[in-house]
Amino acid sequence: MGDTGAEAVSPDRSPPAMPRLAVYALVVCLLAVAAAVVSFVEGSVLIGVVWILMAGLSSNMTWYYVRRARATGPDTPATD
Repeated sequence: MGDTGAEAVSPDRSPPAMPRLAVYALVVCLLAVAAAVVSFVEGSVLIGVVWILMAGLSSNMTWYYVRRARATGPDTPATD
């Protein structure tokens, strides 16, 4: 009773998409960690440390872009 035939629309409760720059920074982080492992295995400690620093920087960039996207909300684009 009371059914008008219209389908019920439920709000989209899926998590917001990850910003593109955050995805790129995450990929750089993973590649830097892999390069650091290879460098340490081959005995190049100094280059391995540089790769670890690069991984730390890109990890921080990933978190920054994800938090910025959450703060601006789903309507506003996170990247300018």
